[in-house]
Amino acid sequence: MKAQNPIVVEMFYTLTCPNCKTLKRMLDEILPQFGDRFQFKKSLANSPMGMIRTIKLGIHSVPALLIDNVVVYKSVPTKDEIVKKLSSY
Repeated sequence: MKAQNPIVVEMFYTLTCPNCKTLKRMLDEILPQFGDRFQFKKSLANSPMGMIRTIKLGIHSVPALLIDNVVVYKSVPTKDEIVKKLSSY
């Protein structure tokens, strides 16, 4: 069963954010379990493009995690919460 297009999992982060590093590490561990169902993308929240997108999406803090262009977390969830959320797609 191969998906046509992978679902985009996007993380907004900043370079100095310790929680962003934690979330990134968790996603690096979790996403391979799902094969190629998801495509992981990181967006620097304080880059010009990142700032425009965070304003449009109503993101005021990082880390923020989007799945399929929908904000699902504005903090660091537990590993179980991420797995549960991804499994629902």
